[in-house]
Amino acid sequence: MNESRSSLLSGVSRRDVLRAVGATAATAGVLGMRGVHADNPSSDVIKVGLVGAGGRGRGALHQTLSVPGSNVKLTAIADAFQRSVDGTMRSLQEMAEKAAKAKEAGESADDIAGKIDCPEDRRYADLDGYKRVIDACDLVILATPPGFRPFHFQRAVEAGKHVFMEKPVCVDSFGARLVLEMAKQADEKKLKVVVGLQRRYQTNYREALQKVRDGMIGDILGGQVYWNGGAIWYRDRQPDQNEMQFQVNNWYHFNWLCGDHIVEQHVHNIDVANWFLDRLPTQAFGVGGRQGRVPGQSSEIYDHHAVNFSYAGGARIASQCRQITGGKGAVEEHFQGTKGMLDLHPGYAKISDLDGNELWKFSGPNPDPYQVEHDELHAAIRNDTPKNDAYYGATSSFSAVLGRLATYSGKQRKYDEDLALDYRTMPEEVTWESTPPVMPGKDDTYPLPMPATFKPQSVVKPAVS
Repeated sequence: MNESRSSLLSGVSRRDVLRAVGATAATAGVLGMRGVHADNPSSDVIKVGLVGAGGRGRGALHQTLSVPGSNVKLTAIADAFQRSVDGTMRSLQEMAEKAAKAKEAGESADDIAGKIDCPEDRRYADLDGYKRVIDACDLVILATPPGFRPFHFQRAVEAGKHVFMEKPVCVDSFGARLVLEMAKQADEKKLKVVVGLQRRYQTNYREALQKVRDGMIGDILGGQVYWNGGAIWYRDRQPDQNEMQFQVNNWYHFNWLCGDHIVEQHVHNIDVANWFLDRLPTQAFGVGGRQGRVPGQSSEIYDHHAVNFSYAGGARIASQCRQITGGKGAVEEHFQGTKGMLDLHPGYAKISDLDGNELWKFSGPNPDPYQVEHDELHAAIRNDTPKNDAYYGATSSFSAVLGRLATYSGKQRKYDEDLALDYRTMPEEVTWESTPPVMPGKDDTYPLPMPATFKPQSVVKPAVS
């Protein structure tokens, strides 16, 4: 971290919270779960909490409850909205009923009902419920809108809890630095952290990476990464909603909550570029805008971005993402090296020589990476082996933020300079009565970032040292 900016984190608590696990007094936060599981790793319960009970959080919860052979119980849930909490509990009931029917039919199935210990008084529908969930678990799943992620991660690490958190892990400079600081503390406490950049857990990507590391395509000179698809969902304003409720409910359309889709979604492909190049971009330059304006659906984010990322050593990555219905969809990555070319997407990997002749093609089992993430996280917890994705989660998320700053400003942006900015989009306090960082104008539309005027400004004044 840049020392001149470290004062921004000087208020972060360094307290260690000791927690008893099972019948043995063990320091779960400081020692991981090594003391508990040394004799019989499968005998002790991992208590799981869910923060953010929407579709992705619900999916992550199902996956962590489905880790083979893992003794795990859901103990608490929090979401900003009651409907999401209720929907997750219904989904668990359906999951349990399906498992029970499978058992009746003589098939192998987990006892899902036995993995749920989440009574009404540990289900929270408010903005502060995450605190009580973290207090009630050993492993917390963080799947709220991304703007909240750095602060929820901070709370979890300070409380000594293992973490699965969805991508992206930050939407601005302050959040990136906070996650990096908390990653260090997680290491000090031997906490295990997995980030939902699931391509890193996908067999065809892992095998392709090994081929690259073995030199099959030579030195990577450049590449193209894409997430081009259709328009994203939009939730209409309801008569009984105030502005904060509307924005949190419609979080994908506000930068302080989602970071724009180049950060929220395209981070997957940008992360693959960083991973395969084994370095971070030094600078970015790009264009973007909003073309698909739908009457009555005012949004603060762009619907297309095109960014050129430059890397040390001369490599260049051309990045595209689009959320406009129509046209060709593309969610994939391509790399060109001095000896060959690599083509990737979630179900495919192929290396060709410079004349287009196939040198290698992935074949074989390709397990669901969403499940593999949780399988490996549980294994790391039970065996007390190192596991901390928060570092690359933060740097890849910030690489996407860098791309957004390039398209919004219309200027070339430098990674190190922008990481050091006093740029924080999340208010210090968020309640249903708070005023959001951005407000609609008289025509009920939100200001769109414009290259002529945009500057990355903080909604929170930096502390005076």
